[in-house]
Amino acid sequence: MGNWHRFAASGIVGLVLLPLSAATTAPALASNDFCTRIGHVAASTGARMYCDFKASQQASAPRPKAATAPAKTPQEHNDQGLPRQFGKNVNAANPQEDQFAVPPGAQAYGQAETSIAATGPYVVEAWNDVTGFLAPCGLLYSPPFKEEVTGYGFSADGGRSFTDMGGLPNDCTSGYRLFGDPSVESWQKGGTTYFYVSSLYISVVTGQSNVAVNACAATGNTLACNPPVLVAAGGPGDFLDKEFLSIDPSRSRLYTSYTRYNGDPASPNFQGQIELAACDISSPGTPVCSPGPSAAPYFVVQPGQPCQNEGSYPAVHVGSGDVYVAWEYNLLTNLGPPWGPTDCLTLPVQNKVAYVPFTCLVVQPVSPCRTTPKQQAVNIVSIDLAIVPGYNRVPQFPSPGIQDFPRIAVSQAAGTLSIAWNDARRTPTADILLQSFNLVSLTPVQDAPIRMNADPGLTWNILPALRNANADGKLNVTWYQQREPGALTDVMAAVSFDPRTHDIPRNVRVTTEPTGWLNVSSNIIPNFGDYTDNYVLATPNSPYTDRTLVVAWSDGRVGLPQPFASTLSPDDGQ
Repeated sequence: MGNWHRFAASGIVGLVLLPLSAATTAPALASNDFCTRIGHVAASTGARMYCDFKASQQASAPRPKAATAPAKTPQEHNDQGLPRQFGKNVNAANPQEDQFAVPPGAQAYGQAETSIAATGPYVVEAWNDVTGFLAPCGLLYSPPFKEEVTGYGFSADGGRSFTDMGGLPNDCTSGYRLFGDPSVESWQKGGTTYFYVSSLYISVVTGQSNVAVNACAATGNTLACNPPVLVAAGGPGDFLDKEFLSIDPSRSRLYTSYTRYNGDPASPNFQGQIELAACDISSPGTPVCSPGPSAAPYFVVQPGQPCQNEGSYPAVHVGSGDVYVAWEYNLLTNLGPPWGPTDCLTLPVQNKVAYVPFTCLVVQPVSPCRTTPKQQAVNIVSIDLAIVPGYNRVPQFPSPGIQDFPRIAVSQAAGTLSIAWNDARRTPTADILLQSFNLVSLTPVQDAPIRMNADPGLTWNILPALRNANADGKLNVTWYQQREPGALTDVMAAVSFDPRTHDIPRNVRVTTEPTGWLNVSSNIIPNFGDYTDNYVLATPNSPYTDRTLVVAWSDGRVGLPQPFASTLSPDDGQ
Protein backbone atom coordinates (compact mmCIF):
# COMPACT_ATOMS: atom_id res chain seq x y z
CA MET A 1 0.00 0.00 0.00
CA GLY A 2 2.92 2.36 0.56
CA ASN A 3 3.55 3.00 -3.12
CA TRP A 4 -0.15 3.44 -3.80
CA HIS A 5 -0.50 6.19 -1.18
CA ARG A 6 2.55 7.90 -2.62
CA PHE A 7 1.12 7.72 -6.14
CA ALA A 8 -2.28 9.03 -5.00
CA ALA A 9 -0.69 11.93 -3.13
CA SER A 10 1.37 12.84 -6.17
CA GLY A 11 -1.74 13.37 -8.29
CA ILE A 12 -0.26 11.50 -11.23
CA VAL A 13 -1.69 8.03 -10.80
CA GLY A 14 -1.68 6.36 -14.20
CA LEU A 15 -4.81 4.28 -13.73
CA VAL A 16 -7.62 3.78 -11.25
CA LEU A 17 -7.72 0.06 -10.44
CA LEU A 18 -10.45 -1.81 -8.63
CA PRO A 19 -9.42 -4.50 -6.10
CA LEU A 20 -8.91 -7.86 -7.77
CA SER A 21 -10.24 -11.10 -6.32
CA ALA A 22 -7.91 -13.89 -5.32
CA ALA A 23 -8.87 -15.72 -8.50
CA THR A 24 -7.46 -12.94 -10.66
CA THR A 25 -4.48 -11.92 -8.55
CA ALA A 26 -1.12 -12.44 -10.25
CA PRO A 27 1.98 -13.62 -8.39
CA ALA A 28 3.70 -11.00 -6.26
CA LEU A 29 5.84 -8.75 -8.42
CA ALA A 30 9.54 -8.34 -7.94
CA SER A 31 10.90 -5.01 -6.81
CA ASN A 32 11.48 -2.44 -9.53
CA ASP A 33 13.29 0.71 -8.41
CA PHE A 34 11.76 2.73 -11.23
CA CYS A 35 8.31 2.47 -9.62
CA THR A 36 9.55 3.68 -6.24
CA ARG A 37 10.43 7.05 -7.78
CA ILE A 38 7.77 7.42 -10.45
CA GLY A 39 6.37 10.47 -8.64
CA HIS A 40 9.65 12.21 -9.44
CA VAL A 41 9.83 11.23 -13.13
CA ALA A 42 7.81 12.56 -16.06
CA ALA A 43 7.10 9.03 -17.22
CA SER A 44 4.51 7.84 -19.70
CA THR A 45 0.98 6.68 -19.00
CA GLY A 46 1.99 3.11 -19.77
CA ALA A 47 4.77 3.28 -17.16
CA ARG A 48 2.41 4.67 -14.55
CA MET A 49 -0.20 2.05 -15.38
CA TYR A 50 2.35 -0.72 -14.91
CA CYS A 51 3.43 0.68 -11.54
CA ASP A 52 -0.19 1.03 -10.44
CA PHE A 53 -0.86 -2.53 -11.59
CA LYS A 54 2.12 -3.67 -9.54
CA ALA A 55 0.81 -1.79 -6.51
CA SER A 56 -2.67 -3.28 -6.96
CA GLN A 57 -1.24 -6.80 -6.87
CA GLN A 58 0.63 -6.05 -3.64
CA ALA A 59 -2.29 -4.31 -1.92
CA SER A 60 -4.05 -6.16 0.90
CA ALA A 61 -7.04 -3.84 1.23
CA PRO A 62 -9.30 -1.87 -1.13
CA ARG A 63 -7.82 1.41 -2.29
CA PRO A 64 -9.61 4.71 -2.66
CA LYS A 65 -10.92 5.54 -6.11
CA ALA A 66 -9.88 8.80 -7.70
CA ALA A 67 -12.69 11.28 -8.01
CA THR A 68 -14.51 11.18 -11.32
CA ALA A 69 -17.62 12.76 -12.68
CA PRO A 70 -20.87 10.80 -12.17
CA ALA A 71 -21.13 7.79 -14.43
CA LYS A 72 -22.93 8.37 -17.68
CA THR A 73 -24.59 5.62 -19.69
CA PRO A 74 -22.78 5.07 -22.99
CA GLN A 75 -24.94 6.30 -25.85
CA GLU A 76 -23.61 4.21 -28.73
CA HIS A 77 -27.21 3.69 -29.91
CA ASN A 78 -30.03 6.17 -30.35
CA ASP A 79 -33.50 5.89 -28.79
CA GLN A 80 -34.60 3.55 -31.59
CA GLY A 81 -31.73 1.15 -30.84
CA LEU A 82 -29.94 1.97 -34.10
CA PRO A 83 -26.17 2.62 -34.12
CA ARG A 84 -25.45 6.24 -33.39
CA GLN A 85 -23.79 8.20 -36.21
CA PHE A 86 -21.04 10.74 -35.56
CA GLY A 87 -20.66 12.18 -39.04
CA LYS A 88 -17.04 11.85 -40.15
CA ASN A 89 -16.04 10.75 -36.64
CA VAL A 90 -15.98 6.99 -35.96
CA ASN A 91 -15.64 5.11 -32.69
CA ALA A 92 -12.87 2.56 -33.32
CA ALA A 93 -13.80 0.57 -30.20
CA ASN A 94 -16.92 -1.13 -28.84
CA PRO A 95 -17.85 -0.28 -25.21
CA GLN A 96 -19.54 -3.67 -24.90
CA GLU A 97 -16.08 -5.25 -25.24
CA ASP A 98 -14.91 -3.37 -22.13
CA GLN A 99 -16.37 -5.89 -19.71
CA PHE A 100 -14.54 -8.27 -17.43
CA ALA A 101 -14.99 -10.98 -14.75
CA VAL A 102 -16.10 -14.56 -15.25
CA PRO A 103 -18.76 -14.60 -16.59
CA PRO A 104 -18.78 -10.99 -17.92
CA GLY A 105 -20.46 -8.94 -15.27
CA ALA A 106 -18.82 -5.54 -14.88
CA GLN A 107 -18.15 -2.62 -17.22
CA ALA A 108 -14.79 -0.85 -17.42
CA TYR A 109 -14.47 2.81 -18.43
CA GLY A 110 -11.65 4.03 -20.57
CA GLN A 111 -9.60 3.71 -23.73
CA ALA A 112 -7.10 6.48 -24.38
CA GLU A 113 -3.65 7.33 -25.76
CA THR A 114 -4.25 6.56 -29.40
CA SER A 115 -2.02 5.85 -32.38
CA ILE A 116 -3.04 5.21 -35.97
CA ALA A 117 -1.67 4.22 -39.39
CA ALA A 118 -3.25 3.57 -42.80
CA THR A 119 -2.34 2.05 -46.16
CA GLY A 120 -4.82 1.84 -49.03
CA PRO A 121 -8.26 0.88 -47.63
CA TYR A 122 -6.83 -0.44 -44.35
CA VAL A 123 -6.59 1.48 -41.06
CA VAL A 124 -5.45 0.28 -37.63
CA GLU A 125 -5.89 2.32 -34.45
CA ALA A 126 -4.38 1.21 -31.13
CA TRP A 127 -4.91 2.47 -27.59
CA ASN A 128 -4.40 1.92 -23.87
CA ASP A 129 -7.31 -0.25 -22.71
CA VAL A 130 -8.28 -0.20 -19.03
CA THR A 131 -9.94 -3.62 -19.39
CA GLY A 132 -6.49 -5.22 -19.57
CA PHE A 133 -5.94 -4.48 -15.87
CA LEU A 134 -9.20 -6.05 -14.82
CA ALA A 135 -9.52 -9.13 -17.01
CA PRO A 136 -7.78 -12.34 -15.84
CA CYS A 137 -5.10 -14.05 -17.90
CA GLY A 138 -6.14 -16.56 -20.52
CA LEU A 139 -8.41 -16.97 -23.53
CA LEU A 140 -10.82 -19.09 -21.48
CA TYR A 141 -11.55 -16.12 -19.23
CA SER A 142 -10.76 -13.08 -21.32
CA PRO A 143 -11.31 -13.60 -25.06
CA PRO A 144 -9.96 -12.10 -27.23
CA PHE A 145 -6.79 -11.28 -25.22
CA LYS A 146 -8.66 -8.79 -23.03
CA GLU A 147 -5.97 -9.09 -20.38
CA GLU A 148 -3.59 -7.14 -22.64
CA VAL A 149 -3.48 -3.37 -22.07
CA THR A 150 -2.80 -2.64 -25.75
CA GLY A 151 -6.17 -2.71 -27.52
CA TYR A 152 -6.73 -2.13 -31.22
CA GLY A 153 -9.36 -1.66 -33.90
CA PHE A 154 -9.30 -2.54 -37.60
CA SER A 155 -10.96 -0.93 -40.62
CA ALA A 156 -11.05 -2.37 -44.14
CA ASP A 157 -13.10 0.48 -45.60
CA GLY A 158 -10.81 3.47 -45.23
CA GLY A 159 -11.81 4.27 -41.65
CA ARG A 160 -15.57 4.53 -42.23
CA SER A 161 -16.12 1.71 -39.73
CA PHE A 162 -13.96 -0.29 -37.31
CA THR A 163 -14.03 -3.69 -35.64
CA ASP A 164 -12.82 -3.75 -32.02
CA MET A 165 -10.28 -6.59 -32.04
CA GLY A 166 -9.82 -6.76 -28.25
CA GLY A 167 -6.21 -7.01 -27.07
CA LEU A 168 -3.17 -7.81 -29.19
CA PRO A 169 -2.29 -11.53 -29.11
CA ASN A 170 0.18 -12.52 -26.40
CA ASP A 171 0.82 -15.55 -24.20
CA CYS A 172 0.09 -13.98 -20.83
CA THR A 173 0.91 -17.25 -19.04
CA SER A 174 4.57 -16.35 -19.68
CA GLY A 175 4.15 -13.56 -17.13
CA TYR A 176 4.65 -10.87 -19.77
CA ARG A 177 1.89 -8.42 -20.69
CA LEU A 178 1.57 -5.78 -23.37
CA PHE A 179 1.29 -2.62 -21.26
CA GLY A 180 0.12 -0.11 -23.83
CA ASP A 181 1.76 3.16 -24.90
CA PRO A 182 1.06 1.95 -28.46
CA SER A 183 2.45 3.20 -31.73
CA VAL A 184 1.27 1.99 -35.17
CA GLU A 185 3.11 1.90 -38.50
CA SER A 186 2.11 0.48 -41.88
CA TRP A 187 3.36 -0.48 -45.35
CA GLN A 188 2.57 -2.84 -48.21
CA LYS A 189 4.82 -5.55 -49.62
CA GLY A 190 4.01 -8.28 -52.13
CA GLY A 191 0.38 -7.23 -52.34
CA THR A 192 -0.20 -7.61 -48.58
CA THR A 193 -0.58 -4.69 -46.18
CA TYR A 194 1.29 -5.00 -42.90
CA PHE A 195 0.79 -3.13 -39.64
CA TYR A 196 3.20 -2.97 -36.73
CA VAL A 197 1.97 -2.10 -33.23
CA SER A 198 4.58 -1.43 -30.53
CA SER A 199 3.95 -1.62 -26.78
CA LEU A 200 5.67 -1.64 -23.45
CA TYR A 201 6.20 -5.34 -22.67
CA ILE A 202 6.66 -6.05 -18.97
CA SER A 203 6.76 -9.15 -16.77
CA VAL A 204 4.23 -8.96 -13.95
CA VAL A 205 6.29 -11.63 -12.16
CA THR A 206 9.85 -10.30 -12.31
CA GLY A 207 9.38 -6.66 -13.33
CA GLN A 208 11.56 -7.19 -16.44
CA SER A 209 10.90 -4.21 -18.74
CA ASN A 210 11.02 -4.55 -22.54
CA VAL A 211 9.63 -3.02 -25.71
CA ALA A 212 7.88 -5.32 -28.20
CA VAL A 213 6.11 -5.12 -31.55
CA ASN A 214 3.26 -7.21 -32.99
CA ALA A 215 3.27 -7.67 -36.78
CA CYS A 216 -0.18 -7.90 -38.42
CA ALA A 217 -1.22 -8.73 -41.99
CA ALA A 218 -4.38 -7.31 -43.61
CA THR A 219 -5.98 -9.29 -46.45
CA GLY A 220 -9.54 -9.03 -47.71
CA ASN A 221 -11.59 -7.90 -44.73
CA THR A 222 -9.42 -9.52 -42.08
CA LEU A 223 -6.41 -8.63 -39.94
CA ALA A 224 -4.22 -11.38 -38.46
CA CYS A 225 -1.62 -10.44 -35.84
CA ASN A 226 1.40 -12.46 -34.73
CA PRO A 227 2.67 -12.69 -31.13
CA PRO A 228 5.02 -9.95 -29.91
CA VAL A 229 8.67 -9.77 -30.96
CA LEU A 230 11.24 -8.17 -28.64
CA VAL A 231 12.50 -4.84 -29.95
CA ALA A 232 14.66 -3.94 -26.94
CA ALA A 233 15.23 -5.31 -23.45
CA GLY A 234 15.91 -3.72 -20.09
CA GLY A 235 18.79 -4.73 -17.87
CA PRO A 236 18.65 -5.06 -14.06
CA GLY A 237 16.81 -2.07 -12.61
CA ASP A 238 15.99 -0.65 -16.07
CA PHE A 239 12.61 0.59 -17.24
CA LEU A 240 12.10 1.19 -20.97
CA ASP A 241 9.48 3.85 -21.60
CA LYS A 242 7.63 5.87 -24.21
CA GLU A 243 8.44 3.91 -27.36
CA PHE A 244 7.32 5.11 -30.81
CA LEU A 245 7.71 3.83 -34.38
CA SER A 246 8.74 5.12 -37.80
CA ILE A 247 9.14 3.08 -40.98
CA ASP A 248 11.48 3.13 -43.98
CA PRO A 249 9.57 1.17 -46.64
CA SER A 250 12.31 1.63 -49.24
CA ARG A 251 14.85 -0.29 -47.13
CA SER A 252 12.51 -2.61 -45.18
CA ARG A 253 13.38 -0.99 -41.86
CA LEU A 254 11.32 -0.24 -38.78
CA TYR A 255 12.73 2.10 -36.12
CA THR A 256 11.72 2.56 -32.49
CA SER A 257 12.87 5.32 -30.17
CA TYR A 258 12.38 5.06 -26.40
CA THR A 259 13.80 6.14 -23.03
CA ARG A 260 15.86 3.85 -20.79
CA TYR A 261 15.68 4.61 -17.05
CA ASN A 262 17.67 2.91 -14.31
CA GLY A 263 16.58 2.95 -10.68
CA ASP A 264 20.11 3.38 -9.30
CA PRO A 265 20.82 7.08 -8.56
CA ALA A 266 24.46 6.41 -9.44
CA SER A 267 23.50 5.21 -12.92
CA PRO A 268 24.00 7.68 -15.80
CA ASN A 269 20.53 6.57 -17.00
CA PHE A 270 18.79 7.55 -13.77
CA GLN A 271 17.13 10.53 -15.50
CA GLY A 272 16.65 8.83 -18.87
CA GLN A 273 18.76 7.87 -21.89
CA ILE A 274 17.25 8.23 -25.38
CA GLU A 275 17.86 5.17 -27.55
CA LEU A 276 16.98 3.93 -31.03
CA ALA A 277 16.27 0.33 -32.06
CA ALA A 278 16.21 -0.99 -35.64
CA CYS A 279 14.19 -3.88 -37.07
CA ASP A 280 14.72 -5.64 -40.39
CA ILE A 281 11.25 -6.27 -41.87
CA SER A 282 12.39 -7.92 -45.11
CA SER A 283 10.18 -10.79 -43.95
CA PRO A 284 7.32 -8.49 -42.97
CA GLY A 285 5.52 -10.82 -40.59
CA THR A 286 8.62 -11.70 -38.59
CA PRO A 287 10.67 -8.59 -37.71
CA VAL A 288 14.29 -9.15 -36.68
CA CYS A 289 15.17 -6.40 -34.23
CA SER A 290 18.34 -5.00 -32.73
CA PRO A 291 19.04 -4.99 -29.84
CA GLY A 292 16.16 -7.46 -29.43
CA PRO A 293 16.65 -9.53 -26.24
CA SER A 294 19.97 -7.84 -25.45
CA ALA A 295 20.09 -5.16 -22.76
CA ALA A 296 22.94 -3.42 -24.64
CA PRO A 297 21.46 -0.46 -26.60
CA TYR A 298 21.59 -0.61 -30.38
CA PHE A 299 22.15 3.15 -30.80
CA VAL A 300 22.30 5.84 -28.10
CA VAL A 301 20.78 9.08 -29.37
CA GLN A 302 21.36 10.98 -26.12
CA PRO A 303 23.34 9.52 -23.20
CA GLY A 304 21.86 9.95 -19.75
CA GLN A 305 22.30 13.35 -18.13
CA PRO A 306 21.63 14.86 -14.68
CA CYS A 307 18.47 16.51 -16.10
CA GLN A 308 15.69 14.35 -17.48
CA ASN A 309 15.33 13.18 -21.10
CA GLU A 310 11.93 11.76 -22.11
CA GLY A 311 9.25 11.62 -24.80
CA SER A 312 11.19 10.66 -27.93
CA TYR A 313 9.73 10.31 -31.43
CA PRO A 314 11.53 9.21 -34.63
CA ALA A 315 11.04 10.11 -38.32
CA VAL A 316 12.68 8.70 -41.45
CA HIS A 317 13.94 10.57 -44.49
CA VAL A 318 12.95 7.97 -47.10
CA GLY A 319 15.27 9.39 -49.76
CA SER A 320 18.48 8.86 -47.78
CA GLY A 321 17.44 6.42 -45.07
CA ASP A 322 18.58 8.89 -42.39
CA VAL A 323 16.60 8.96 -39.14
CA TYR A 324 15.79 12.02 -37.03
CA VAL A 325 14.78 11.77 -33.37
CA ALA A 326 13.10 14.45 -31.23
CA TRP A 327 12.65 14.48 -27.43
CA GLU A 328 12.24 16.77 -24.43
CA TYR A 329 15.10 17.70 -22.10
CA ASN A 330 14.81 18.88 -18.48
CA LEU A 331 11.09 18.17 -18.11
CA LEU A 332 10.23 18.17 -14.39
CA THR A 333 13.88 18.19 -13.31
CA ASN A 334 13.79 21.93 -14.10
CA LEU A 335 11.96 22.23 -10.75
CA GLY A 336 15.10 21.25 -8.85
CA PRO A 337 15.45 18.97 -5.81
CA PRO A 338 14.22 16.35 -5.18
CA TRP A 339 13.13 15.97 -8.81
CA GLY A 340 16.51 16.90 -10.19
CA PRO A 341 19.85 18.40 -9.21
CA THR A 342 20.02 22.07 -8.30
CA ASP A 343 21.92 22.71 -11.53
CA CYS A 344 18.78 21.79 -13.52
CA LEU A 345 17.05 24.87 -12.07
CA THR A 346 19.45 27.06 -14.04
CA LEU A 347 19.05 25.20 -17.34
CA PRO A 348 16.25 25.71 -19.89
CA VAL A 349 13.57 23.21 -20.77
CA GLN A 350 14.25 22.26 -24.39
CA ASN A 351 12.91 20.21 -27.23
CA LYS A 352 15.83 18.62 -29.07
CA VAL A 353 16.34 16.96 -32.44
CA ALA A 354 19.16 14.65 -33.50
CA TYR A 355 20.40 13.53 -36.92
CA VAL A 356 21.29 9.83 -37.25
CA PRO A 357 22.83 9.10 -40.69
CA PHE A 358 21.91 5.85 -42.42
CA THR A 359 25.55 4.73 -42.22
CA CYS A 360 24.94 4.31 -38.46
CA LEU A 361 21.88 2.13 -38.98
CA VAL A 362 23.25 -1.19 -40.18
CA VAL A 363 20.98 -3.82 -38.61
CA GLN A 364 23.29 -5.83 -36.38
CA PRO A 365 23.50 -6.29 -32.60
CA VAL A 366 24.77 -2.74 -32.11
CA SER A 367 25.22 0.26 -34.40
CA PRO A 368 28.72 0.84 -35.82
CA CYS A 369 28.50 4.44 -34.54
CA ARG A 370 29.43 5.23 -30.94
CA THR A 371 29.48 9.04 -30.75
CA THR A 372 26.53 11.24 -29.83
CA PRO A 373 24.87 12.40 -33.06
CA LYS A 374 24.53 15.99 -34.25
CA GLN A 375 21.81 17.86 -32.32
CA GLN A 376 19.82 21.08 -32.34
CA ALA A 377 17.55 22.47 -29.60
CA VAL A 378 14.79 25.02 -29.12
CA ASN A 379 13.96 26.48 -25.71
CA ILE A 380 10.35 26.03 -24.62
CA VAL A 381 8.02 27.30 -21.89
CA SER A 382 6.66 24.13 -20.31
CA ILE A 383 3.09 23.60 -19.09
CA ASP A 384 4.05 20.58 -16.97
CA LEU A 385 2.29 22.16 -13.96
CA ALA A 386 -0.92 23.05 -15.80
CA ILE A 387 -4.33 22.01 -14.50
CA VAL A 388 -6.40 21.64 -17.67
CA PRO A 389 -10.16 21.59 -16.98
CA GLY A 390 -11.56 18.08 -17.27
CA TYR A 391 -8.12 16.48 -17.72
CA ASN A 392 -7.94 14.04 -14.83
CA ARG A 393 -4.17 13.91 -14.42
CA VAL A 394 -4.24 16.82 -12.00
CA PRO A 395 -0.78 17.91 -10.79
CA GLN A 396 -0.14 18.56 -7.14
CA PHE A 397 2.97 20.71 -7.15
CA PRO A 398 5.41 19.81 -8.41
CA SER A 399 4.16 16.68 -10.17
CA PRO A 400 3.52 17.00 -13.92
CA GLY A 401 0.15 17.31 -15.59
CA ILE A 402 0.58 17.92 -19.33
CA GLN A 403 3.74 16.98 -21.24
CA ASP A 404 5.44 19.09 -23.92
CA PHE A 405 6.98 16.28 -25.97
CA PRO A 406 7.91 17.23 -29.56
CA ARG A 407 6.22 15.37 -32.42
CA ILE A 408 8.31 15.12 -35.58
CA ALA A 409 7.94 14.75 -39.34
CA VAL A 410 10.32 14.83 -42.31
CA SER A 411 9.36 16.50 -45.60
CA GLN A 412 11.52 15.24 -48.44
CA ALA A 413 10.07 17.78 -50.90
CA ALA A 414 10.83 20.71 -48.58
CA GLY A 415 14.15 19.33 -47.33
CA THR A 416 13.08 19.77 -43.72
CA LEU A 417 12.32 18.08 -40.47
CA SER A 418 9.74 19.78 -38.23
CA ILE A 419 8.66 19.45 -34.61
CA ALA A 420 5.39 20.53 -32.97
CA TRP A 421 4.63 20.92 -29.23
CA ASN A 422 2.45 22.86 -26.77
CA ASP A 423 4.11 25.97 -25.32
CA ALA A 424 3.09 28.74 -22.90
CA ARG A 425 5.41 31.52 -24.06
CA ARG A 426 2.57 33.62 -25.53
CA THR A 427 -0.39 32.60 -23.39
CA PRO A 428 -0.47 30.57 -20.15
CA THR A 429 -3.06 28.21 -21.65
CA ALA A 430 -0.60 27.27 -24.40
CA ASP A 431 -0.31 27.44 -28.15
CA ILE A 432 0.72 24.72 -30.54
CA LEU A 433 4.07 25.76 -31.99
CA LEU A 434 6.08 24.40 -34.91
CA GLN A 435 9.76 24.78 -35.71
CA SER A 436 11.37 23.43 -38.88
CA PHE A 437 15.04 22.65 -39.51
CA ASN A 438 17.01 21.93 -42.66
CA LEU A 439 17.88 18.29 -43.14
CA VAL A 440 21.37 17.14 -42.09
CA SER A 441 22.61 20.59 -41.02
CA LEU A 442 19.74 21.09 -38.52
CA THR A 443 19.87 24.86 -39.07
CA PRO A 444 16.52 26.48 -38.18
CA VAL A 445 14.23 27.44 -41.07
CA GLN A 446 12.18 30.00 -39.12
CA ASP A 447 13.71 32.63 -36.86
CA ALA A 448 11.11 31.74 -34.21
CA PRO A 449 8.50 28.98 -33.88
CA ILE A 450 5.24 29.42 -35.82
CA ARG A 451 1.88 29.23 -34.08
CA MET A 452 -0.41 26.51 -35.47
CA ASN A 453 -3.68 27.44 -33.71
CA ALA A 454 -5.48 30.27 -35.51
CA ASP A 455 -7.60 31.19 -32.48
CA PRO A 456 -5.65 33.85 -30.55
CA GLY A 457 -7.95 33.73 -27.50
CA LEU A 458 -7.23 32.29 -24.07
CA THR A 459 -8.07 28.68 -24.89
CA TRP A 460 -6.20 25.50 -24.06
CA ASN A 461 -4.24 23.97 -26.94
CA ILE A 462 -2.51 20.73 -25.95
CA LEU A 463 -1.06 17.37 -27.07
CA PRO A 464 -0.31 17.92 -30.77
CA ALA A 465 0.24 15.11 -33.27
CA LEU A 466 2.54 15.24 -36.31
CA ARG A 467 3.69 12.13 -38.21
CA ASN A 468 4.46 12.20 -41.94
CA ALA A 469 4.33 14.60 -44.88
CA ASN A 470 1.78 14.24 -47.67
CA ALA A 471 2.55 13.65 -51.36
CA ASP A 472 3.34 17.36 -51.82
CA GLY A 473 5.70 17.45 -48.85
CA LYS A 474 3.16 19.39 -46.77
CA LEU A 475 2.38 18.78 -43.10
CA ASN A 476 -0.69 18.40 -40.91
CA VAL A 477 -0.78 19.02 -37.15
CA THR A 478 -3.75 17.99 -34.98
CA TRP A 479 -4.39 18.76 -31.29
CA TYR A 480 -6.97 19.15 -28.50
CA GLN A 481 -8.53 22.59 -28.09
CA GLN A 482 -10.89 23.83 -25.38
CA ARG A 483 -12.74 26.73 -26.95
CA GLU A 484 -15.70 27.02 -24.59
CA PRO A 485 -16.41 26.88 -20.83
CA GLY A 486 -17.31 23.59 -19.20
CA ALA A 487 -14.18 21.78 -20.51
CA LEU A 488 -15.82 21.36 -23.91
CA THR A 489 -12.99 20.02 -26.02
CA ASP A 490 -12.56 19.56 -29.77
CA VAL A 491 -9.80 18.22 -31.96
CA MET A 492 -8.43 20.81 -34.38
CA ALA A 493 -6.11 20.51 -37.38
CA ALA A 494 -3.70 22.82 -39.15
CA VAL A 495 -3.88 21.31 -42.61
CA SER A 496 -1.70 20.90 -45.67
CA PHE A 497 0.90 23.61 -44.97
CA ASP A 498 4.45 24.11 -46.17
CA PRO A 499 6.94 23.26 -43.39
CA ARG A 500 8.89 26.38 -44.40
CA THR A 501 5.88 28.60 -43.66
CA HIS A 502 6.15 31.78 -41.64
CA ASP A 503 2.36 32.13 -41.39
CA ILE A 504 -0.36 30.50 -39.28
CA PRO A 505 -1.88 27.68 -41.36
CA ARG A 506 -5.54 27.21 -42.08
CA ASN A 507 -7.37 25.45 -39.21
CA VAL A 508 -10.26 22.98 -39.52
CA ARG A 509 -12.28 21.26 -36.84
CA VAL A 510 -11.93 17.47 -36.83
CA THR A 511 -14.57 16.61 -34.24
CA THR A 512 -18.24 16.78 -35.19
CA GLU A 513 -19.18 17.51 -31.57
CA PRO A 514 -17.11 18.43 -28.52
CA THR A 515 -16.52 16.39 -25.38
CA GLY A 516 -17.52 17.90 -22.05
CA TRP A 517 -14.82 16.11 -20.07
CA LEU A 518 -16.28 17.17 -16.70
CA ASN A 519 -19.20 14.80 -17.42
CA VAL A 520 -17.18 11.76 -18.51
CA SER A 521 -16.67 8.72 -16.27
CA SER A 522 -13.18 7.26 -16.52
CA ASN A 523 -11.19 4.48 -14.86
CA ILE A 524 -8.15 5.48 -16.89
CA ILE A 525 -5.84 8.40 -16.16
CA PRO A 526 -5.30 10.53 -18.13
CA ASN A 527 -8.71 10.38 -19.76
CA PHE A 528 -7.52 12.46 -22.74
CA GLY A 529 -4.51 10.20 -23.08
CA ASP A 530 -0.91 11.37 -23.02
CA TYR A 531 -0.81 11.82 -26.80
CA THR A 532 -2.97 11.87 -29.93
CA ASP A 533 -1.97 10.83 -33.43
CA ASN A 534 -2.47 11.32 -37.16
CA TYR A 535 -1.11 9.65 -40.28
CA VAL A 536 -1.08 10.52 -43.95
CA LEU A 537 -2.43 7.56 -45.89
CA ALA A 538 0.40 5.43 -47.30
CA THR A 539 0.23 4.63 -51.01
CA PRO A 540 0.36 0.89 -51.80
CA ASN A 541 3.47 -0.29 -53.66
CA SER A 542 5.21 3.04 -53.07
CA PRO A 543 7.42 4.46 -50.31
CA TYR A 544 5.42 7.68 -50.45
CA THR A 545 2.07 8.93 -49.19
CA ASP A 546 -0.99 10.53 -50.74
CA ARG A 547 -2.92 13.53 -49.37
CA THR A 548 -5.56 11.86 -47.17
CA LEU A 549 -5.13 12.29 -43.41
CA VAL A 550 -6.46 9.94 -40.72
CA VAL A 551 -6.70 11.32 -37.17
CA ALA A 552 -6.93 9.45 -33.84
CA TRP A 553 -7.84 10.79 -30.40
CA SER A 554 -9.61 9.91 -27.15
CA ASP A 555 -13.21 11.15 -27.21
CA GLY A 556 -15.74 11.21 -24.35
CA ARG A 557 -18.95 12.18 -26.09
CA VAL A 558 -20.56 8.80 -25.32
CA GLY A 559 -19.90 9.17 -21.59
CA LEU A 560 -16.57 7.32 -21.29
CA PRO A 561 -13.20 7.74 -23.05
CA GLN A 562 -13.24 5.99 -26.43
CA PRO A 563 -10.67 5.88 -29.27
CA PHE A 564 -12.16 7.82 -32.16
CA ALA A 565 -10.90 8.27 -35.72
CA SER A 566 -11.69 10.60 -38.58
CA THR A 567 -10.55 10.97 -42.18
CA LEU A 568 -9.81 14.33 -43.79
CA SER A 569 -9.92 14.27 -47.57
CA PRO A 570 -7.61 16.38 -49.77
CA ASP A 571 -10.46 18.87 -50.23
CA ASP A 572 -10.64 19.34 -46.46
CA GLY A 573 -6.98 20.28 -46.48
CA GLN A 574 -7.03 22.89 -49.25
